Amino acid sequence: MRAEPDVRGVDVLIRGAGPVGCALALALRTSGLRVGVLGSASQNASFRPIALSYASRLILERVGVWGALAATAIATICVSQAGGFGRTRFDAADAGVPALGYVTDYSELSQRLKEAARELLLDEEVPARCVVHAEGWAADAAERRYAQDALVALVQTQPPSVALAFERFTPEGPLALLPFAGRYAVVWSMSPGRSATLAAASEEQFLGELAAAAGAAPGLPVRARARALQPLVLRVRPATIGERAVYIGNAAQTLHPVAGQGLNLGLRDAWDLAQTLHGAPDPGDPRTLERYVRRRRLDAGAVMRQLEALVRRRGLAESVRISDACAGGCWMRGPNVTVTIYPAVRPGERPDHVAVGRKTYVASLNTLDCLSRVIDDNLRG
Repeated sequence: MRAEPDVRGVDVLIRGAGPVGCALALALRTSGLRVGVLGSASQNASFRPIALSYASRLILERVGVWGALAATAIATICVSQAGGFGRTRFDAADAGVPALGYVTDYSELSQRLKEAARELLLDEEVPARCVVHAEGWAADAAERRYAQDALVALVQTQPPSVALAFERFTPEGPLALLPFAGRYAVVWSMSPGRSATLAAASEEQFLGELAAAAGAAPGLPVRARARALQPLVLRVRPATIGERAVYIGNAAQTLHPVAGQGLNLGLRDAWDLAQTLHGAPDPGDPRTLERYVRRRRLDAGAVMRQLEALVRRRGLAESVRISDACAGGCWMRGPNVTVTIYPAVRPGERPDHVAVGRKTYVASLNTLDCLSRVIDDNLRG
């Protein structure tokens, strides 16, 4: 049953009944604010894999939907490069968390959140003191179309998947195989023409191409279903707040999936906004909204100082460079931290480097031990 529009309006009107909008509504239930969610209750049944971070799990637990969600934990991530030697492993134990991430289906996540927030759904817009835009990309966002599309699929392998995820960098683009209920959710970035060809190819041809790109480590692909294409676009809105308005999730920024941050960033937007609005006498007051913006800024300086200390302790000043810059794929305004690692060069090999910074490995001080292992792996002669 949908909530009847209140003639006096609401304190917070959330435009968009997707996971981010509904998560915000649920996080505001104990705020004392009148909240309404404007958006369709219909569901998109197509398969779309989503990798949730541990922080996102905590948010979903706090809003009461995690227990009902079918999700597969990632205990280890193996990163490799096609045609290259060696690999880097990331383990949950190194990061001090139960799992590095959790894989679920976007449709199920959306359904669980909508079910929990159904009493707040509205059929029509009502006056509000603060409007939160969570309805997807904004028309005034700066846009850049990547020269790639993402081909997604659900793939069965022999042996079946366990709690191990694979990320492989290929000449065509990054390939991720995420464990999901004994199978792998595949997210494969490549040129639009190539992705369209593989999306329409026979199952045998697709599985053969996937096996060649992924290598032997994930097992032999034997069945595939739910193949679909997703255009890759970077969109960033110039400002995330306006006059009595806030933009969160994809309404503020839409990211390339290799960043591993899209929905996770949106859920953190929702949680931080809810914490900012709790106890606020006027949720649309400019000072309140500015507090939210400050809360969402990354303190890259603190991360850099800790990384520099780590490098000095290990005597790696000649092999590791840290800079206040972007390693590639950056989406946030303001400082970004780049870590460039120069492995020891063996006789007959050319110098190379590995850039770590566009993913979540350097997102907080808690990941420094994990980064230490990355440095060790890449400098091992």
